[in-house]
Amino acid sequence: MELTSRQRAALRSQANGLEPVIFVGHSGVTDSVVHQAEEVLTARELVKGTVLENAPVTAREACDELAERTGAAGVQVIGRKFVLFRENPEDRKVFY
Repeated sequence: MELTSRQRAALRSQANGLEPVIFVGHSGVTDSVVHQAEEVLTARELVKGTVLENAPVTAREACDELAERTGAAGVQVIGRKFVLFRENPEDRKVFY
């Protein structure tokens, strides 16, 4: 999924107030993390995640891998936090 810069900016502003719900720990991006991301993306469309200090991957690597494995788009990576977006055509919640 490819986003335009205008869409990405709108999604970044909507994600500003979100709390992280996806946590990548010392095992990296595991199947359980991908499954959790799938469920949250289906329910919310726009989610924020964080990479813990002891994780073997950077936030950029985690964001890119999760985006690839879930069919989502990486919206933003700042420090150890990242934002993912995947539109749910049946129950659209995010408007950009």
